[in-house]
Amino acid sequence: MVKFSTKSDKIFMFIVNVAVIIITLIVLYPLVYVLSSSFSSPKAVVSGKVVLFPVEPTIRGYQEVFSDKNIISGFFNSVFYTVSGTILSVSMTMIAAYSLSQKKLPFNNVLMFLFTFTMLFSGGMIPSYLLISSLHLLNTPWAIILPGCISAYNLIITRTFLQNIPEALREAANIDGCSDIRYFISIIIPLSTAIIAVLCLFYAVGLWSNYFSAFLYLTNRKLFPLQVVLREILLKNQIAANSMLDSESLTHLSGMEELLKYSLIVVTSVPMLLLYPFIQKHFIEGVMIGSLKG
Repeated sequence: MVKFSTKSDKIFMFIVNVAVIIITLIVLYPLVYVLSSSFSSPKAVVSGKVVLFPVEPTIRGYQEVFSDKNIISGFFNSVFYTVSGTILSVSMTMIAAYSLSQKKLPFNNVLMFLFTFTMLFSGGMIPSYLLISSLHLLNTPWAIILPGCISAYNLIITRTFLQNIPEALREAANIDGCSDIRYFISIIIPLSTAIIAVLCLFYAVGLWSNYFSAFLYLTNRKLFPLQVVLREILLKNQIAANSMLDSESLTHLSGMEELLKYSLIVVTSVPMLLLYPFIQKHFIEGVMIGSLKG
């Protein structure tokens, strides 16, 4: 533990600690507010009575969400897309990054430029849809998994990470007669657990939250992910502009709509929040090493 002897050091650390506490509270409050609102009554939510703790506690919002018969299928679809897509994306990113990290690869810089170019320019929604359609991927799980299989940003981070692995390891492996595939599997993969954890988190969050691709490429309700199902639940409870309702019914429906919003946020966020603690110890290390070349 570091000890600060001078008065100026103690004052500085006090200011830093106070600033960190304030920033933490600022970040935590919206999360606490959303959670508290999801357990409050519709009337309390719409009237703005919820500040920190649930008002008139109820689980009505969650009952409304889970009463839909498509919730279970949507949840398992999202889990399937997330798990299978993450495995495929991490595998492809590691293979591509390892190849691009090798100086002996022909046209290395040209290939890297082409990957980087995609970060600045894309074909757009209509060409993407036409491509998926021409490949006969519409209304298939591949329409969700394949289009974002490799992220150029993640590829750059991974390539930089792999370039920091000492070349002496490869030379020693070559002397022992180790092939490129054996070297990649037996040496590179075990040394890359930190960056693999980062890739898993980035890809998993992206796939779990991927709503637009499903909305664009899927029409079969059996393939809908959780996000699309939850959107439909929310739309069912929205008030039509031309609804002729008395003020009390209007207030109730408006409150249910707001309550469902907070409940849906919690339902969609919990799985990723549960995932993060398992890879937290590798996350910072992987991002920092993958961002800077030493």
